[in-house]
Amino acid sequence: MSLKDHLLARIALEGPMRLDDYMQSCLLHPDWGYYTTRAPFGPEGDFITAPEISQMFGELVGLSLAQSWLDQGAPSPFTLAELGPGRGTLVADALRACARVPGFLTAAQVTLVEASPALRDVQRETLQGHEVTWLESIADLPDTPLYLIANEFFDALPIRQFIRQGAGWAERRVGTAEGALVFGLAPVAPQPALAHRLEDTKDGDLVELCAPASEIMQEIGRRIAVHGGAALIVDYGDWRALGDTLQALENHAPVDPLANPGRADLTAHVDFEALALACPCSYSRVVTQGVFLERLGVTARAQKLAEPLTGDTLNNHIAAHRRLTHPAEMGNLFKVMGLYQKGQTPPPGTEV
Repeated sequence: MSLKDHLLARIALEGPMRLDDYMQSCLLHPDWGYYTTRAPFGPEGDFITAPEISQMFGELVGLSLAQSWLDQGAPSPFTLAELGPGRGTLVADALRACARVPGFLTAAQVTLVEASPALRDVQRETLQGHEVTWLESIADLPDTPLYLIANEFFDALPIRQFIRQGAGWAERRVGTAEGALVFGLAPVAPQPALAHRLEDTKDGDLVELCAPASEIMQEIGRRIAVHGGAALIVDYGDWRALGDTLQALENHAPVDPLANPGRADLTAHVDFEALALACPCSYSRVVTQGVFLERLGVTARAQKLAEPLTGDTLNNHIAAHRRLTHPAEMGNLFKVMGLYQKGQTPPPGTEV
């Protein structure tokens, strides 16, 4: 039996599924889920994230949080956490760079919020030599100052999609037709959570909602507001989402999100406005990844790393710098937002 067979049988019994329910099953089903059955990152996986492109990304993200830690009086102990840490590469690079910050590693309690057993095994190998705690949920974090990284985490959270029809909204559902999974629409109904979107949409426009993202932002923001700390949210998206951004990747290529459930990564663009509105602590303006990294000195770091390199190794290094920062690549597509306690300053790189 496959996940597709399971979903077809479930829909036949219960009726069409909400999109967030479908995504949750595809990504985290215990037997057939995408993240629970494989390690999808890197050249041999289905996509490559910024930490896998170059060590510079994790180094600079880590140093940005380390400077915030210093600016806030170097509290000890504190929690250094990452949500959905992939292979653990970002944290490994951050810890290596931050080893030069006096007292940082001694005070840091490295904590990874990861639901996938397969990915936990990979992270454990990557972070050999470091004491690491794994948690199932952000709600399990300790009540200490929190310095948190969320890189390409929110884009994988399940979304719901609604199409405007008059003053109401028809929710997009996943149903079946002739043995295949297909999209359909539920009856039109009011959606209080979308009342503010009646101002900037018209009939036929599609708007996405991600309730889990708002709930997680509330928890992160509450912890920073109460205990101190800072966070960096890095993801692709924009200040206010409009249109269908659901996408599926398999073997580094886009595929139909309904074709092979459980075998492709499903993501959607992040609505940074929704994240900000849900956050009870202070937040920075959204800045592009390219600008964020340049503010932190990525070009100078790239030049230093390039000094001993030649040939293909040098060319690959130059290409990695370009991929992270250039507006035509990840530089403009990905955005960064900093979170911080009221009365403090935003994490370096996100300041206006």
